[in-house]
Amino acid sequence: MPTRWMDNDCYGHVNNVVYYAYFDTVINEYLIREGGLDIHNGTVIGFAVETCCRFHRSLSFPEVIDAGLRVGHLGNTSVRYEIGLFKQDEIKPAATGHFIHVFVDRATEKPAVIPDTIRACLQRLKL
Repeated sequence: MPTRWMDNDCYGHVNNVVYYAYFDTVINEYLIREGGLDIHNGTVIGFAVETCCRFHRSLSFPEVIDAGLRVGHLGNTSVRYEIGLFKQDEIKPAATGHFIHVFVDRATEKPAVIPDTIRACLQRLKL
């Protein structure tokens, strides 16, 4: 994932809030591509209910980021993703964190069972 010029702040590194956008992008791109998540018309969608990021080293434009994604916990209606962001070709993460989705019925916004296709793709990333 490439960093963008607009990601940098006045200190010359990626602003802390942008890391959360990277997390969101990595997760949703995977769900759409591998799990068939329909963000526009699906009856079940994911709501972010908790996020956390630990910053270890700065990222800046024009770096490319390698992202690692795994599932730390998979429940009936929720999933905890664990994410690592790395400078390209480096083994120590620049940032690590987690992101919890609760899947809900789009119309009622009440918790809903994770659809089978999404569950299957999440299961592949489970610890």
